[in-house]
Amino acid sequence: MFGKRTKLENQQLPIGYRQSAINRRRCPAGQPLPLAPATCSCPLPPTRALLLLFSVLISLALAPNAAAQSKAWTRQNTGTLAWLHSLFFLDQNRGWAVGGKGVMLATEDGGRTWKIKPRPSEDVLRDIYFFDEYNGWIVCERNLYDLKAKDEPRTYLMNTIDGGIRWTRVEVRDTEPDVRLVRAVFSPSGRGWTFGEGGAVYTLQEPGADWVRLQSPTRHLLLGGTFIDDCRGWLVGAGATIIQTSDGGETWHVSQLPGARGVRFNAASFIDNRHGWAVGSGGSIYRTINGGRTWTSQDSRVSADLFDVKFLDAAEGWAVGAEGTSIHTADGGHTWTVEPTGTKHPLHRVFFVDRSRGWAVGFGGTILAYVNAKTPRMSDKL
Repeated sequence: MFGKRTKLENQQLPIGYRQSAINRRRCPAGQPLPLAPATCSCPLPPTRALLLLFSVLISLALAPNAAAQSKAWTRQNTGTLAWLHSLFFLDQNRGWAVGGKGVMLATEDGGRTWKIKPRPSEDVLRDIYFFDEYNGWIVCERNLYDLKAKDEPRTYLMNTIDGGIRWTRVEVRDTEPDVRLVRAVFSPSGRGWTFGEGGAVYTLQEPGADWVRLQSPTRHLLLGGTFIDDCRGWLVGAGATIIQTSDGGETWHVSQLPGARGVRFNAASFIDNRHGWAVGSGGSIYRTINGGRTWTSQDSRVSADLFDVKFLDAAEGWAVGAEGTSIHTADGGHTWTVEPTGTKHPLHRVFFVDRSRGWAVGFGGTILAYVNAKTPRMSDKL
């Protein structure tokens, strides 16, 4: 698949597409079809000859369409040029996207139409998460030059209980004024963690409670993470930082990655308490199969910074990043394939509700949609 054979073979194919479909022999352009073997003493019947010629012409006409269908991502119309930093979907239809200057978009049809919602704030919206169709959170960051006092916090959260019709500002106590919180992650039951500069980590035990600061083992900027339940989670960040907890953040273990010195990890994805991936600068991808005690590097086949990663199971995963980069694996990351996106804008977040529907957001109001409803998984054919 990765050899230099033909132009069509070099194009990326949807997952599960039979490679043999593009390996059929074709006549070079501009040359006649091969003649019948010399040993044949009878001419080809006219009816069969016409049918053969017709089938060849149909195949050539459909070839461009087959190539076009191999493009996984298509751009959706958003009506904004704002830098979109995050998105969240409840299902294949209902979702939100947020970004610079308080821009918030919402869709009820999978992104075929995006509506610009009233801005909950004029500040940058860094992250968004919804428990259900009513209850959600966003992470907000103020512009440094808009602060009127030195002790005014740069970061705050906002909460909604009516599906985003009204948003209420929530201050995070015990936050140093100049510390930025960049992301929030939640367990399936609704416990939350928000984190950012200086290794700061806060937790929300239950809806309506205060955010409480946790002791952190690092001073590095924390940029991404995931929790699979109320206790077990992983956070990643600058300085090749990966920290893990099994008690909700009361204590942390720092992972050692000698070969990752200087890597800035931006995101992590775990499918259970053992199997996970972390992505970061320079196309870096690391995988663990023992809950983060040890990590091994994988070849992403790209050099662009990777900003987000999402695994659907132990085999299938996606990562996106700078220069419109999108890569996909169907074997747990042993091999990664570059998927064309049609954009050079950086993609900052990726979200999949299942293996057939996904979205990515980024600079310039970019929202890309992935639809793969008709193509079976390769592993399903094996």
